[in-house]
Amino acid sequence: MSDHRPAVEAADEADEAVDTDQKAPQDSGPEPAASSRSAAAPTTRAVEPTDRTVAASRSAKPRTRRVLRRTLIALPVALGVLVAGSYTATALLDIPSPPTLVQLPTTEPSRQGDLFATRTVPASATPAPLPVHDESLPATVPWKGERVPVEQFLTTTHTNAFLVLRNGRLTHEWYRDEVGPTTRLSSWSAAKSVVSLLAGQAIEQGKLREDDRLVDILPQLKTGGAYDTITVRDLLDMTSGVDVPENYNEYYPLTGTARMYLTRDLPAFAQDHRDLQFPPGSQGAYRSINTELLGQVLAKAQGRPLADLLADNIWAPMGAQDSATWNLDHDNGHEKAYCCINATPRDYAKLGQLVLNNGRARGKQIIPMAWIKRIATPAPHKVDGWGYSAQWWHPPGGNGKDYSALGVYGQYIYVDPVSRTVVVKLSDYGDQQDEQETFDALRAIAHSG
Repeated sequence: MSDHRPAVEAADEADEAVDTDQKAPQDSGPEPAASSRSAAAPTTRAVEPTDRTVAASRSAKPRTRRVLRRTLIALPVALGVLVAGSYTATALLDIPSPPTLVQLPTTEPSRQGDLFATRTVPASATPAPLPVHDESLPATVPWKGERVPVEQFLTTTHTNAFLVLRNGRLTHEWYRDEVGPTTRLSSWSAAKSVVSLLAGQAIEQGKLREDDRLVDILPQLKTGGAYDTITVRDLLDMTSGVDVPENYNEYYPLTGTARMYLTRDLPAFAQDHRDLQFPPGSQGAYRSINTELLGQVLAKAQGRPLADLLADNIWAPMGAQDSATWNLDHDNGHEKAYCCINATPRDYAKLGQLVLNNGRARGKQIIPMAWIKRIATPAPHKVDGWGYSAQWWHPPGGNGKDYSALGVYGQYIYVDPVSRTVVVKLSDYGDQQDEQETFDALRAIAHSG
């Protein structure tokens, strides 16, 4: 049987052989008597090493080399065990693999869609470019008690893309460096407002009703308790009471919405989170789980994935110029209904214009007029102190007629019917930071023409 020992082991044995040769004793003669050493006058001189100390020094070097070699072998093994353990842990938690988790903290929110599985929403076969008519913006906008130049407002709030449409024409377009008209940027929770438009279509088609109970469409969620009374209307208006905290804290990634963002099994997440914060329909509270459940209801009622519904029912008929993607919980899985459409700025602007035009585009009624009235009228219960209706926000102040899609980190599709203006602002700003101040600035721009 041939010897296939590791090279390091063979090298260790060679070192030991060298040690044995070096340890052969040599006679250096008797040492001086202690009394004669002590009697001698003190002098300063180098002490010659003895044969024993030389041999010990030589013997220590190969032993050090052997320890170093073994350490260099053990370190990758230990790291391998840790890596294998981390893969096992993420698999057990049903969250993305360690490489994805490592990239998340260093990837801008606007580009995190690139890290997850997606389903494609193709561009329209007959795209309709936005007509362009350049107009100047106001010199300054209100910002935290002062007036600042528009570009300062955009850079302060880490804006990636900023578009203004008046009467359906693109009057202003601004991008930061390394971003352009064909760059896909994440919608974050502005996707909720798109899900609303899909819901309005399903209701118009008779495939869904606002009074439908969640558990009648998704019976696997039945509890036998108050949870079973949740309706589609509750999901639309954020009044379901389902207790999944709206957590974006990077230090608590396995809690609330952050955990839902990472899960690789959204239906299982919904089943595991059926506790209530308050009785359904009794009050409003912003919870992304509402839109996730609404998305699952839509997919079941329509018998198709959300991305396919968006492609056929909105993207194609409105003349989207570019393809988009929608992030999934895993390959060929379920859309993250509550967030994470990745689209180009001009196509977001087209969505806003579609709503401003009362659901019409290219001579066709794409979104029912009744649904536009629904989202334009605040629901009975405010959500976190603001007006809210069917996944669209009605921020305080202004003329009382404007409303907006809104996503964390500063994503806006703002619609003002009075001035016939749509403003799209896509950003990498803080977690729900300065939203009221931003709306004040967008309103000033809308009414500057």
